[in-house]
Amino acid sequence: MTELTRRIKWGFGIGDLGGNLFFTLIGFYLLFYLTDIAQLAPALAGTVLMIGKIWDAITDPVTGFLSDRTRTRWGRRRPYMFIGSIIALAAMGLMFTAPGVENQTRLFIYFVFMYCLLNTAYTLVNIPYTAMLPELSSDFDQRTILVGYRMSFAVIGTFVGAGAVLPIVGAFESAEAGWSFMGYFAGFIMLATSFITIWAIREPIHTEVQGDTGFFKTYAQALSNKIFLLALIPWALFILGTSMVQGSLLYYFKYIFNNEGMFQIALIFLLTTSLAFIPVWVKISQRIGKKWCYNIGMGIMTAGVLSFSLAGEAVGVWGAVVIMGLSGLGLSTHYVIPHSILPDVVEHDSIHHGGVRREGVYASLWTFLSKIGQAVALALNGWILALFNYTPDTALTRETITGIKVICGPAPAFFYIIGIFILAFYPISKEYYDRMIAGAREQT
Repeated sequence: MTELTRRIKWGFGIGDLGGNLFFTLIGFYLLFYLTDIAQLAPALAGTVLMIGKIWDAITDPVTGFLSDRTRTRWGRRRPYMFIGSIIALAAMGLMFTAPGVENQTRLFIYFVFMYCLLNTAYTLVNIPYTAMLPELSSDFDQRTILVGYRMSFAVIGTFVGAGAVLPIVGAFESAEAGWSFMGYFAGFIMLATSFITIWAIREPIHTEVQGDTGFFKTYAQALSNKIFLLALIPWALFILGTSMVQGSLLYYFKYIFNNEGMFQIALIFLLTTSLAFIPVWVKISQRIGKKWCYNIGMGIMTAGVLSFSLAGEAVGVWGAVVIMGLSGLGLSTHYVIPHSILPDVVEHDSIHHGGVRREGVYASLWTFLSKIGQAVALALNGWILALFNYTPDTALTRETITGIKVICGPAPAFFYIIGIFILAFYPISKEYYDRMIAGAREQT
């Protein structure tokens, strides 16, 4: 395995700045942009997000399968990242550039097409990028450290995505022009950070034979891996809950607190705490294990979103901001721990399948389920808003306010709790992993 030099740690880590910028823009702002700026009906907007994410999820397994079998002088993963980042620059800009039509059907078709194109670009970058991690180290704790670098940059990407959007848009006289510029700006950051990773990482040369297992059989084998499922399903549920929270917070501050500007302050509290505690959770995971570290964090997040949604009005806007800051303690584990669990599952699979490396397959399934979770979350947000008779830029009824509270707290908490219960049965601890590696070495 490659020595983890400073160049590799920083070069690999920065790749997720652009990726998490994308994830944040979609999670926090896209539904709001579609309903309040592009004037697409809430139910149609939620459906756009669902279709785009389902398409995104479909392309993940294909990209993972192909990248595992790709052999070029530049490696297995980097050619896909190069192409995807170029497409992302254009697609991100066009996604946030309204076509200038009022017809709901035409708007719907335009945004479905652009969102599918944007998600395809993201897949070409993110799947190969995620698949790189197991190839960089086989050490149980070193992988967590490497993920710590990645997720530190991911939080920075979240800062940029969450904190820079409204100031950029507000710098323009026209909101439409501001959102368009912001889209191209974000696309450029995605391009630049991907190019840095492509330059910094030198992929190991792979000589192992992948075998003649077909596409569907390969994925069937992966999905029959019970250990993988015990990590995958909670991850998808946690993504679902977190995406619901992300997509609803701006509505809460704008319509319940009547203070849209405080949304930025709240995000600073949330993300600063998340970033600060990444190295703390890395150290804690080395003592109590990745599984329990993650479950404790999501338990904190569960308490946080319930407190924010149900008590936010009572404690006032600054009290709610403090609750969000404390919730960041738990959200921090969501950034770092699951991505260090996945390489351990990949190693387990390789040992039990004759040394065949299928990082791309597992990375694509990991991302596939996370995108399905995000798709369901964003669609649920749009549908629930429609169910509670949400109308943009009007005085909301108590019914609609209740709908916003539901998607901020009780609904995501429900998915968090189920995920925590399932993850409790995940078996790979450091002791389990070390025995597995030692046994594999004895057989070679």
